[in-house]
Amino acid sequence: MDVRTSGARAAAADAHAPGRKLPGPGAYDGGHDGGHRPHQAHDPYEALAALGLHPDDLPDGLVVADETGRVTCFNAAAGRITAIRPADAIGQRLERALPLEDLDGRRWWALTDPYGGLATRVGQPERNLLLPGGHEVLVSARYVRERPTGPVRRLVVSLRGTEARRRTERSHAELIATVAHELRSPLTSVKGFTATLLAKWERFTDDQKRLMLETVDSDANRVTRLIAELLDISRIDSGRLEVRRQPVDVAAAVRRHVQALSTAGHTAERFMIKVRGPLPGLWADPDKIDQVLGNLLENAVRHGEGTVTIEVAPASHRPAADGPVVERTAITVSDEGAGIPEESMSRVFTRFWRGSKRGGTGLGLYIVKGIVEAHGGTITVGRAAGGGAEFRFTLPVGTPAYLA
Repeated sequence: MDVRTSGARAAAADAHAPGRKLPGPGAYDGGHDGGHRPHQAHDPYEALAALGLHPDDLPDGLVVADETGRVTCFNAAAGRITAIRPADAIGQRLERALPLEDLDGRRWWALTDPYGGLATRVGQPERNLLLPGGHEVLVSARYVRERPTGPVRRLVVSLRGTEARRRTERSHAELIATVAHELRSPLTSVKGFTATLLAKWERFTDDQKRLMLETVDSDANRVTRLIAELLDISRIDSGRLEVRRQPVDVAAAVRRHVQALSTAGHTAERFMIKVRGPLPGLWADPDKIDQVLGNLLENAVRHGEGTVTIEVAPASHRPAADGPVVERTAITVSDEGAGIPEESMSRVFTRFWRGSKRGGTGLGLYIVKGIVEAHGGTITVGRAAGGGAEFRFTLPVGTPAYLA
């Protein structure tokens, strides 16, 4: 093989050069199921070419070394992830082209010895390894053999960046920190009041006891709501959020929520309900629609100012330019406050986003978006005519297919 070629594309061309011996029809890839059942192996470039692909088309880093341990493929993604030029890696010994170390500082290729280790090994599972300078990469390897327990004829290495995993880990850490913070305050209150009542029950008047028990009840409800939010997030993230559809009168649901807010102490004059009919029949999960309405109205009251306007109207949507028109119901909730800054609108429906310092977990709008999308609807945020925030979500209407 001519090792003077540079870049993954030159290596791919060299892999098909005349005289290169390719694995035959009876070759093995080293996999077995207990009875050493053969699996046919193919040249990596040949397999990619059959699909109309090239190593540089792959989203993950691909590094291939031949039976002598010299690099024959170092694709563009591998160069991007490792900051190593493919032209500099092609033809080099693997341990020099890709000098990996484990988290204890041990040289990875010397430690694993893919060419001289146990002949029964088929590869290495994905793990965190370090490049010079401490740059972390996720590495997995496959040992390709022509026959079981035979020598390694090709070493195929997959590389991935760690940024996505780190973002996930940070998100989980933030979730745990938020939950711990939100639980600490109500549980401290519950523990304090119950301990005080148990120790000094006779010293308090009935009014004092009632006040303490009402506080305990309110804090217990707060804990229950937080647990419900966490369960919703788990179901949304795993795609297991169930929607139990039945006919829903969304205008009546809006009026019910406004009545509840008025009963809780907000003036009825602060709310304006506009229903533009006739509305098409809406099949949705009534509990989850109540959750969406409750969250949006609570946000408008807590973070907005002036009149809160709720508009319910039919809407038409055409998913494709030449497709049929889909009937929907649109619900808009707007206020007359300062609104949401333009630079923050793209983050409104992400976890832990808070529009102000007035409390909350920052999970509500993330759950709202998950519920609306589970119904097949959409939700957007913008600026209202009165200057405040405007949330608009649409839901598809009509009888579900299983009842039609």
